[in-house]
Amino acid sequence: METIYDLVIIGSGPAGLGAAIYAQRADLKTLVIEKEMMSGGQVLTTYEVDNYAGLPGIGGFDLGMKFREHADKLGAQFAEDTVVRIEEAEGKEGLLEAAELSGKLKNVVGENGSYLTKAVIIATGAHHRKLGAPGEEEFSGMGVSYCATCDGAFFRNKTTAVVGGGDVAIEDAIFLARLCEKVYLIHRRDELRGAKSLQKRLMAMENVEILWDTVVESIDGKEKVESLKLQNKKSGEKKELSVDGVFIAVGISPNSEAYKGTVSMDEGGYIEAGEDGKTSVPGIFAAGDVRTKALRQIVTAVADGANCVTGVERYLNGQ
Repeated sequence: METIYDLVIIGSGPAGLGAAIYAQRADLKTLVIEKEMMSGGQVLTTYEVDNYAGLPGIGGFDLGMKFREHADKLGAQFAEDTVVRIEEAEGKEGLLEAAELSGKLKNVVGENGSYLTKAVIIATGAHHRKLGAPGEEEFSGMGVSYCATCDGAFFRNKTTAVVGGGDVAIEDAIFLARLCEKVYLIHRRDELRGAKSLQKRLMAMENVEILWDTVVESIDGKEKVESLKLQNKKSGEKKELSVDGVFIAVGISPNSEAYKGTVSMDEGGYIEAGEDGKTSVPGIFAAGDVRTKALRQIVTAVADGANCVTGVERYLNGQ
């Protein structure tokens, strides 16, 4: 007889594993589906985490493993698969309208199998858009970062660069300017795209220098980031810039492609869900970076997972 779960959690980052821990404590029959048998999500690429309460300075990989070990200890089940859609359990092909999924048993369809469940938490996270420059992958976590608030403190009194021109890039540069001796903001255009109020604050920072019309050709170093090769798009001039770290802020994209047409999303593809995780479809919840929210941090992702499980319990109890 096919197994019917109380809850299927899609994703095994902090939000998914946080949900798994709370689900096990609530005695829900739970399955966590992870794309790869390496839990932790984006936290695995963070060299050191210094803002997670009680574990200052823990390595990102170690923290991800602690989340997984905790879920394992409580008896959470895991499956390695890539989910392609959520459908009504009767097995209709393709994605369904929200109304067709409401209040019904869900079938989570993956590349390797399908999983029947009463409720679903989508915790697939988001990914930082990459520059595509040589050295970016090699030095990820060794001077290349995508989160100034996460990693900025490790570059105190050092020289850093931020790549981008939107709100996030400007906010990162302002944040780093309080910590670093020198901050370069590298932007490929001749004007910033961020809010005027942010630009005004940025321009007041004496230790911030903006490199206009400039692109990063490569990120260089031996064991860690040491310099950037840059080119001015207008003049063609090339130069090498010595830095201790580079923060890439060229945008974030949610991992939500498989759920388009199933749950409501905003223009950026983030699943529309509040603090309780409820989506437009009863019984389907969203947690962590994949949902609409103001702050995307490890601690807020774990909190999302806990909130979603509370919502799942109420849903299963008919509340």
